[in-house]
Amino acid sequence: MSYANALVDYQTHPDRYKHWTLKFEGPVATLVMAIDEDGGLREGYKLKLNSYDLGVDIELNDAVQRIRFEHPEVRTVVVTSGRDRVFCSGANIFMLGKSSHSWKVNFCKFTNETRNGLEDSSRHSGLKFLAAVNGACAGGGYELAAACDEIILVDDRSSSVSLPEVPLLGVLPGTGGLTRLTDKRKVRHDHADIFCTTSEGIRGKKAKDWRLVDEVVKTQGFAQRVQERAHELAALSTRPADAKGVALPPLNKAVAADAITYGHVAIAIDRAGRIATLTVKAPSGAQPTDVAGIELAGSNWYPLQMARELEDAILHLRTNELDIGTWALKTQGAVADVLAMDATLEANKTHWFVNETLGLLRRTLARLDVSSRSLFALIERDSCFAGTLLEIALAADRSYMLALPDAPPSSPEADAAGTSAPKIAPSSMNFGSFPMVSHETRLQRRFYGNADEIGAVQATIGKSLDADAALALGLVTSAPDDIDWPDEVRIALEERASMSPDALTGMEANLRFAGKETMETRIFGRLTAWQNWIFIRPNAVGEGGALKVYGTGTKPQFDRNRV
Repeated sequence: MSYANALVDYQTHPDRYKHWTLKFEGPVATLVMAIDEDGGLREGYKLKLNSYDLGVDIELNDAVQRIRFEHPEVRTVVVTSGRDRVFCSGANIFMLGKSSHSWKVNFCKFTNETRNGLEDSSRHSGLKFLAAVNGACAGGGYELAAACDEIILVDDRSSSVSLPEVPLLGVLPGTGGLTRLTDKRKVRHDHADIFCTTSEGIRGKKAKDWRLVDEVVKTQGFAQRVQERAHELAALSTRPADAKGVALPPLNKAVAADAITYGHVAIAIDRAGRIATLTVKAPSGAQPTDVAGIELAGSNWYPLQMARELEDAILHLRTNELDIGTWALKTQGAVADVLAMDATLEANKTHWFVNETLGLLRRTLARLDVSSRSLFALIERDSCFAGTLLEIALAADRSYMLALPDAPPSSPEADAAGTSAPKIAPSSMNFGSFPMVSHETRLQRRFYGNADEIGAVQATIGKSLDADAALALGLVTSAPDDIDWPDEVRIALEERASMSPDALTGMEANLRFAGKETMETRIFGRLTAWQNWIFIRPNAVGEGGALKVYGTGTKPQFDRNRV
């Protein structure tokens, strides 16, 4: 049974949550996980023991997003369980056993992005996360706890932490679990080896001594200590205590068979060519330039609305359009309008609302980088790849820019063509505002940190560059003229669509992250390579594989060859 063809909607609201409850008390928010056994996103499994599926993580992602924007007074988020003696038992095994390979991998990717998002908010926004582990904490449940800034484990002689995937399921602990053990929590190699091959887990003082948790507290003092530590962490934050939050209403989204249209983003799908054209429109009309105007605009403020729409579009295509292997990335509008938006972002970046919007843009652009799709930017007439929107082109595997004689905007030649020659324009936002998961800018990635090449681009901040200038600076791949443009672009897209999707996924992931390594790049790199491979091996998913026979009382049958 495969879930790959079932439409998934990543939008939700606390009124519709099945699995999470949000509580607010001054600077502390509490996210209580009480997963509805019968509330799975698909049929055929029960979410027992606070196990989760994609639907649970969609709600978690939404809840954290609402804390960021709707509750600026919150400085610490406590993540805990509403179930007796169980914190979270991780991803639902029966869901995984029934799922297609692509569903499992996309599920793991979104799960990792959600957990990375907690760490991103801690790093950039001062929003701290505290895991109050009040029961058994296994697999993906421990991954969630490890994504928090600190873990407090109840010492009740039974609650433990564990990563039992290797001995029980023949797969990895989502790779995020393994990587956080070493990179973040600095668990010693030999201790980590025992931890990951011991299904019963580690509890009490030993869990603390091995750095698997930060504190262990007896049952009678657990709740009090969690609140004390939550307030201690809150005191370290710079989030405002008295700001008014910004509500996040549902997106205005029109869905058709081969198209999705939002306010500022549009998707058009060519199924025969297996190409999705994703277009982002520039801001238009009068835009706020100061904090008062930005706050008044609220959720309708262009950068926030566009980021929310682009994120939803990326997630929709990744999950619901598996056969569409190439994304043609376009923009539409005036370069000057995008540069004006960037000037407003730069001038007001210390304001909490602007900072959170920059955070959403940063995380959304990072979703592009780790999407297993071929990304081609097409810079045509009426494009506006400037500043923040230039990041979309810089994320692409290739970029094609139309070369035209530069006709004055009011000339008959420009009027006949619709616009003058297309231009791109760097802004200050391209030099640190939107780091990739490698913690480097896309320009640093593009030029392998070469200071001269990056400096040459930086010298053009605010200037509009035509195709020849962009090509000379190394900002685009090719600059065909209007005669060659249709054929060159068509051939490039057709050739890409003819190649092996598996080979392209591996190639693109390697080339996009060729330089600096971070915890996040290791998580996604290992997910792409190791977990992808393990998920299709008979030892995991064959008829006698560990994932298939789990819960049946039958022992897995392993092919003992080491490969």
